Amino acid sequence: MASLKLSHIYKVYDNGHKAVNDFNIDIDDKEFIVFVGPSGCGKSTTLRMIAGLEEITAGDLFIGDTLVNDMEPKDRDIAMVFQNYALYPHMTVYDNMAFGLKNKHMPNDQIRDRVLEAAKILDIEEYLDRKPKAMSGGQRQRVALGRAIVRNPKVFLLDEPLSNLDAKLRAQMRTEITKLHKKLQTTFIYVTHDQVEAMTMGTRIVVMKLGYVQQIDTPLNLYNKPRNKFVAGFIGTPQMNFFDVTLLRHGEQVTVTFDDGKKFEVPFETVSKVHDHYLHGDKTVILGIRPDHLCVTSEDTGIQAKVNVVEQLGNESILYGQLSLDEEVELKSRNQIIIKIPSGVTYELGQIVNVKVDTDKIHLFDKDSELTLMEDVPEYTIVKAKVGKKMDMLGSKVKLPSAFVHAIEGLNEVSVHIPPDACIDEGKDYSLPVHKVEEFKDFKLVTLVLGDRYLFLKTNKDVKEGENFSFSLRNEKLRLLNGDEVLLEPVSEAESLLGTFVKQKEKVPFVKVDGHYQEATGEEPEDAKITMKTRVKFYFEIEGVKFLSPMEKVVKITTIEGPSCYKKTYKYVLDRKNIHFGEEGQGLHANVKEVVDYGNICFARLDINGQELLVEVDPSFDKLEVNVYFDGNDAEVYQREIDMRIC
Repeated sequence: MASLKLSHIYKVYDNGHKAVNDFNIDIDDKEFIVFVGPSGCGKSTTLRMIAGLEEITAGDLFIGDTLVNDMEPKDRDIAMVFQNYALYPHMTVYDNMAFGLKNKHMPNDQIRDRVLEAAKILDIEEYLDRKPKAMSGGQRQRVALGRAIVRNPKVFLLDEPLSNLDAKLRAQMRTEITKLHKKLQTTFIYVTHDQVEAMTMGTRIVVMKLGYVQQIDTPLNLYNKPRNKFVAGFIGTPQMNFFDVTLLRHGEQVTVTFDDGKKFEVPFETVSKVHDHYLHGDKTVILGIRPDHLCVTSEDTGIQAKVNVVEQLGNESILYGQLSLDEEVELKSRNQIIIKIPSGVTYELGQIVNVKVDTDKIHLFDKDSELTLMEDVPEYTIVKAKVGKKMDMLGSKVKLPSAFVHAIEGLNEVSVHIPPDACIDEGKDYSLPVHKVEEFKDFKLVTLVLGDRYLFLKTNKDVKEGENFSFSLRNEKLRLLNGDEVLLEPVSEAESLLGTFVKQKEKVPFVKVDGHYQEATGEEPEDAKITMKTRVKFYFEIEGVKFLSPMEKVVKITTIEGPSCYKKTYKYVLDRKNIHFGEEGQGLHANVKEVVDYGNICFARLDINGQELLVEVDPSFDKLEVNVYFDGNDAEVYQREIDMRIC
């Protein structure tokens, strides 16, 4: 049994097409992971890279603790079940299942024991003497599964194994595969385009689109908390309804208005994590509501729909209608609405019905990005701040850091975006009442009362509802705006520099130890015999200065990029804490353009021959020129042409 780790996996073809883009997941031992998405999303390509049938362009793939990028498929201890079964037609079921074991020269009695055990698990004992052509599709699929089971692999890979079966058999085989997973207690990775299979089988689901991972989550979280419109529409049958609406807050209610004027009310508490600038009635957003969370009622709800058709499905019925009452009945109206209704209920074509919305179940998405506006942890809270000698914000007046003074010169009010991770628990600048505390894996999210609105902050403090919460803010994480004009962006965690990748031959001192030469460290005894040898070394070169590249990164760059690696410009990304000041002549020479003081932290803005770098410094820092350096192990290397992380 084994866990898997896919770290920054890419698949890029020779024509530059990215089939899989920066795929990252940690898969625990015994998990049942499902890759789901429409055709061409990269799910099968990812599975084939895990199997070793497709070469990985960049990234690391671990099975257990073993890096398997360059390992042959036969050595990865995985078993794969294909869509077309891939059985040998001239062999019996027994021989098909035993074939892989015979190739490993396993003793016949052990082969027989394994085949019979797998046949018993799959209930195909009576078919062992048959050939595949004498079996149904479901039976053939069981044989394909049996051939995988007998190998007792660490990981099972299943590539749309049920797509050739009829609906009834697919439902039956879904159950059988789920039971098989529980019985074998091993890791399953399953690919499908069918979201029903994904929802009923997976412990976690990876939703993909156009080579990008959209969301990795449990089936229930994907259904109840989709991160974007694509996931919301892909998961769930029938699919979620989507409408263009505006939101207008008045007190403790928010009016949701459709583009044809229909309205309904939602409690503000339900949408309290939606950013305030969406609640002024002048910004179009996308409303999502599942058919399960709509109902037809006799009461006047303010929302009416014209019936197009009712599908009677036995256990339930589906009503398809349109919100546009003045248009002719259309099978695909611009404002189509789908509602689940009780079984046996029917309506006349063109009939007008009242529709009630379960306001606790609505979803809201940004019109442009299509990302959810109702994240568990909001990206930021927008607040107003008056500025003068001090900043008047969150009910307190605090000293203006010089970074803010320069940014807001001439203004007396600005908007401030406060992200949840800007909280300093030990601080005392602000104090607000606690409305609610939510527990997450690594932190608490505290909802603070801010007049008639809320502020959301992450904390590790022991906080209780109704108490006052005291804190300060990491000013470098705040964004300042004047209307739509960004005055000051938050400071990112990483910096980047452009440079090249070079190799050169050097004379290097070697010393003989126990009969073998090794590179001298400078700590050898005085009488040690030093021998100079020529050695090729590799460097990251930035503005003419070379930083030694570790061999692990050399191998990845040269393997992925080939000989062209010495002709390209790369982006070297560095965590700021890994950038250091050096002595004169050490590293890159930089001119200090300015010192940016955020009150709680200071940065020096450096100019390196036109490239800028922000480095943390002490408040007393007063140098005009510095030298900076980094360790090659700490640099992440990105190919610029297709924005791909190489290592």
